[in-house]
Amino acid sequence: MTDRALAVVRAGALTTVQDLGRPGHAHLGVPRSGALDPSAARLVNRLVGNADGTAVLETTLSGCAVRPRCAVTAVVGGAPCAVTVDGRPAAWGAPVHVPAGSVLEAGPAVSGLRSYLGFAGGIAVDAVLGSRSADLLSGLGPPPLTEGMVLPLGGPQGPLPAQPVAAPWPRPPAELVLRIRFGPRDDWFTPEAPATLASGAYRVSSASNRIGLRLEGPPLRRAVTAELPSEGMVLGAVQVPPDGRPAVFLADHPTTGGYPVVAVVDERDLPAAAQALPGTPVRFAPAGRPGQGSGPTTAPECRNPRRPGW
Repeated sequence: MTDRALAVVRAGALTTVQDLGRPGHAHLGVPRSGALDPSAARLVNRLVGNADGTAVLETTLSGCAVRPRCAVTAVVGGAPCAVTVDGRPAAWGAPVHVPAGSVLEAGPAVSGLRSYLGFAGGIAVDAVLGSRSADLLSGLGPPPLTEGMVLPLGGPQGPLPAQPVAAPWPRPPAELVLRIRFGPRDDWFTPEAPATLASGAYRVSSASNRIGLRLEGPPLRRAVTAELPSEGMVLGAVQVPPDGRPAVFLADHPTTGGYPVVAVVDERDLPAAAQALPGTPVRFAPAGRPGQGSGPTTAPECRNPRRPGW
């Protein structure tokens, strides 16, 4: 007898359930969370006939393996990797039929960092605050996958779309270019800081995670040394901790922080940040002069400073 579920055979380094997140709860201290590469998550869902916000699996570097208890159509996309069904090669980036009891494996990423596994019907774990995403900062949502875990699958949502000649999978970046607007605390740094940030001398640190993209490179010098009261933080905020090396907040970022934000990254550039391996060169591309940002990064609903900076 089969049921609509899958069992985890190999969990990988870090595999989590993700959808498009839970925006709108920052006033409760809850980050948006969700897929770090939402473009890839949307595309795997569309290729199996799901709505964009259906929950998928997000792997980190080493992939994962699962055994569906029912026949299911699946897609592995995002970071390129070898795909097998019961050890036999299968297509990457395209729908694959997985018989009941067979093992679907997404191997280690050959470029990029995060692969996405979408299944017809989606991962149907219980939603928390409107989302099935695992939030590693607050602990909301399902825990990261472990061997033997069983995840329910939803019923098919619609027919499979006509197979495109080539799905538009972007290549992981050889150089990560992040467009920024300066502010709201760029005036807390020396006049040389904007040029330092835009110098192209930064690289992705191996300490990066779902909370943020940590960077290695020249420190940004502070002109104001006073302590900054905690204030609201947004996705893409470039926060500068005491060591002066900037970090770009990603999906699991804290909703408040006490370190100054020198700039904010254009949200359209963050999916590429999710696929940037440690050592990838990073170049910030200012969209305006210091002091001419697109508006404050302080979210108006985040006035209760309950969480320290990251």
